[in-house]
Amino acid sequence: MAEDSSRAFTWSCPPLFRDSDRILLAHGGGGRLMQQLLEKLFLPAFANDALERRHDGAVVEVGGLRLAFTTDSYVVRPLVFPGGDIGSLAIHGTVNDLAMCGARPLFLSAGFILEEGLPVATLERVVGSMREAALAAGVALVTGDTKVVDKGKGDGIFINTAGIGLVEASQPIGPRQVRPGDAVILSGDLGAHGIAVLSVREGLEFDAPVESDSAPLWAPVQALIQAGVELHCLRDLTRGGLSAALNEIATAAQLAIRIEEAKVPVREAVRGACELLGLDPLYVACEGRFAAFVPGEQAERAVEVLRRFPVSAAAEIAGRVEEAPAGTVILRSRIGANRVLDLLSGEQLPRIC
Repeated sequence: MAEDSSRAFTWSCPPLFRDSDRILLAHGGGGRLMQQLLEKLFLPAFANDALERRHDGAVVEVGGLRLAFTTDSYVVRPLVFPGGDIGSLAIHGTVNDLAMCGARPLFLSAGFILEEGLPVATLERVVGSMREAALAAGVALVTGDTKVVDKGKGDGIFINTAGIGLVEASQPIGPRQVRPGDAVILSGDLGAHGIAVLSVREGLEFDAPVESDSAPLWAPVQALIQAGVELHCLRDLTRGGLSAALNEIATAAQLAIRIEEAKVPVREAVRGACELLGLDPLYVACEGRFAAFVPGEQAERAVEVLRRFPVSAAAEIAGRVEEAPAGTVILRSRIGANRVLDLLSGEQLPRIC
């Protein structure tokens, strides 16, 4: 899980507010307000050590084995987009959360919520896509559930997947392991997934086609582990993009993260689309990219390992971790100016995962 009182919030896209003692999470809720929802409702209600680590999945010990466990739900609209669909996305998103825990993905469950009247051909395509993605990721889908809701109540298909993996990293991986002096490595270019989904949703055409970066990430993570790189934290850059991921880590670690804009890889087609639409690629979601925090002296070695894989061939050292100001992400622009890279109140692009 990644978000006060009796007064209503008044931002232009207010996803969280209280009305007559009912908490309402409006369409597109995310960013700072989602963080508040997590802090004030879910974490206090279910408090335990695994949740307090605030990572992409929980690591638990069972019979002497360290297992990673995670779950995620997918409501992307449209169901099919350049480079993937809701089926492949539901596999990639969950196996990647396990990979961010340093765990080899093993087993998945799948829950389908189907809208009455959904064409069987659409469901067949989604299931086939999930099967291919699971085979490519080396995981087995071993249990599941199906529910049907009234027409007009489900937007076609919603999917929940949960996953279990075997932790191969020898040391804990998570925000609280981040240290001053760590290098921040980005595994590849940002924003392609969000722009690909938006292009279909809004009927947009760009000079160069943009396909989703959705892909499994365990192979490059496993290679880092096997190369002996000391992984302090891994985080996939999904909802809220790079900015949300770095802010969550800076807050949990109570350290400062400084990023060099010139070192953040963004494809020209994505950059151009963002400029046209008034979006910031640092806030646009990816589904096949991650940030790695490693000791500064091991950063070059880590990049060398990552560039062996197509999914992380564009890896770059983009920043570093410092002592202060604690809980802050600072971006150094291409012209040398510094600005705080803050969480947005809501989502730039809702329904992209």
